[in-house]
Amino acid sequence: MSFSVTILGSSSARPTPSRHPSAQLVNVHEQHYLVDAGEGVQQQMVRAGINPLKLKAIFISHLHGDHVFGLFPLLSTLGLYGRRTPLPIYAPAPLGEILECHRRYFDTDLPYETEWHEVRTTEHALLWENRTLEVWSIPLRHRVPTSGFLFREKRPPRNVDKFKIAKYNLTIAQIAEAKRGEAVELDTGEVLNNEELTYEPYKPRSYAYLSDTAWSPKAAELCRGVDLMYHEATYATAERKNARLRGHSTTEEAARAALRASAGRLVIGHYSSRYKDENVLVEEARTLFPNTCAATEGKTFTIEKQR
Repeated sequence: MSFSVTILGSSSARPTPSRHPSAQLVNVHEQHYLVDAGEGVQQQMVRAGINPLKLKAIFISHLHGDHVFGLFPLLSTLGLYGRRTPLPIYAPAPLGEILECHRRYFDTDLPYETEWHEVRTTEHALLWENRTLEVWSIPLRHRVPTSGFLFREKRPPRNVDKFKIAKYNLTIAQIAEAKRGEAVELDTGEVLNNEELTYEPYKPRSYAYLSDTAWSPKAAELCRGVDLMYHEATYATAERKNARLRGHSTTEEAARAALRASAGRLVIGHYSSRYKDENVLVEEARTLFPNTCAATEGKTFTIEKQR
């Protein structure tokens, strides 16, 4: 079962000739979730070979234009593509009001419903849940109400050990009991704990998206043990004063967040337009957190299964 993140945009607000504003596609078990929707997001999805009709939900971190201006043309295009099922959109207020205005003036005949769900940016709360995934809000520290998102795979059903099936000569009914997580009573009267017969096929995987934000120990703690963390790093460490004034982070602060969270890997992005080469920022972050990568547009980060 897949778990991956594709970078669609990695720039901050000011336009550049080589980067797009913030947007990512999270793929969990072939179900697609869009995280932020900067300008040009639908073109970036086409370039990456992503079918927009596969979107299960959209998550918007905050209502700055470089994170949301691409949403409205995408909604129109989904209507042209023939979407008919409702599209959940999770975002801070007042996006619901903005969506109503958009539909009133530009998409009066949209053939599907847009379902806005308010994200309360001061709360760590469960936003989305299905059979395999949970998505939680992560309060962030920015100039406007902002939330990060934690994608956390649910614990997979345990597998029954085939060697134990043979060893204890388990019946089909007993195998079914073990799959349900129950203890199994043998014909001899011996009761076997479920852990004796089953094993976890892989550890649940997780991804944290933290943008935009100033340094936040609380946000890092809420992501503890995450496999992959995206953290904005708008500025180099020398620009920490600018970062603090504008509610952003430096490379050092992004690396500190990854360390505090005990993250497996760190991806940094939301680069200021002053940096033509993001490798300078990546190398600076690596001095504290060696397993740091650039949010290179078009690149997909896969979280592999681990036993």
